[in-house]
Amino acid sequence: MKLFLCFVKFFVVLQAILIIFINSVFAKNNIDEKVKEISLQLRCMTCQNQSIHDSDADFSLQIKKIIKDQIIEEKSEKEIINFLVSRYGEYIVFKPMLNKKNIFLWVFPFVLFIFSLIIIGMKIKSKN
Repeated sequence: MKLFLCFVKFFVVLQAILIIFINSVFAKNNIDEKVKEISLQLRCMTCQNQSIHDSDADFSLQIKKIIKDQIIEEKSEKEIINFLVSRYGEYIVFKPMLNKKNIFLWVFPFVLFIFSLIIIGMKIKSKN
């Protein structure tokens, strides 16, 4: 009976150790996945339109470290990107942000499309 209890205690301790080990491995993988997800949205400032994730430049390695540190500090993706934009400028993001400075980039295609439809409609109407 004592031998059985020793085996039970041993397996309980072994399971606890395995759970701790597996959680630490998954936490590291989770952080790496978040770093990858964020760094794919950012442009390397020293490479030709390459993402931070794909680049091996010193700048990219520093940015990946900054991202990892901020993820460990439990900052959100938006907070991290806003921090990097405030530090390096809006050129660092591949997708332009929607703000007063570049509202023209977001609105102009729709204005051009509507203007084209009006002109095409007027041409069709004048031919009839």
